[in-house]
Amino acid sequence: MHKSLRIAAVSAACAVAAGALYGAGAATAGQSTANSTHEPYNIGLLVKDIDTYYGTTLDAGGVYQASPTSPYAKDLATLDKAAKKYIDQAARKARHKGEKPAVVFDIDDTLLLSLDYEKKTNYTYNSATWAEYVAKADRPAVFGSPELVQYAESKGVEVFYNSGLKESQRVSAVDNLKKIGADINLDAAHMFLKDAANPPAYLSACATPNNWTCTTVQYKAGTRKHIEDDLGYEIIANFGDQYSDLEGGHADRTYKIPNPTYYVS
Repeated sequence: MHKSLRIAAVSAACAVAAGALYGAGAATAGQSTANSTHEPYNIGLLVKDIDTYYGTTLDAGGVYQASPTSPYAKDLATLDKAAKKYIDQAARKARHKGEKPAVVFDIDDTLLLSLDYEKKTNYTYNSATWAEYVAKADRPAVFGSPELVQYAESKGVEVFYNSGLKESQRVSAVDNLKKIGADINLDAAHMFLKDAANPPAYLSACATPNNWTCTTVQYKAGTRKHIEDDLGYEIIANFGDQYSDLEGGHADRTYKIPNPTYYVS
């Protein structure tokens, strides 16, 4: 997963996600700098706001965890409740029309929470440390995500995964999803990962063997198009923590999972 602008969740984005920021950034908002008439939101205060949003705590094992009573958990519960209601209705409607309903989930910070990595790297991405972290296959679930995957499957909806993880990280991803209870359709026919060495033909406009130029939107939207046009499914819902997970069409409805810790264009 390539993550650009890790700490680019500025105050406006964080306000949307958290809803209850300190507001302390206003103390410096009117001050001039050499290059700007508006000083950006203070990064130290932003980190505190993020911790408050997640209810971040260090557990006995030295792992940073989100609190199940945090604003983050409450936002997820609200989203999950609405999504389940919609999935039930949309699945029945799709089958009535003779369609095969499907849902698509991103993985990183949509199903598997990376808060511990973000905290311990000071929100700075490094490909080597990220690979080590993913290989441990021990990330906790994003609250409610295993239940949402299971709910979709229980309603006769085909579950697919569309992730920025590399093909070489497939085993770790599968093992981790099994650990959190999202053990649904974890085969290669349902879990799409980035394979830069041997990209699929449906991405040929931006990816050829060993020459991957796809943007996140091109890759993810192209994969959803493949699921619909080539595999014959109607994607009734698409879940992701980045707007780039959701843009590009080929989904009847999108659900943005809160994530104020990094931004992927």
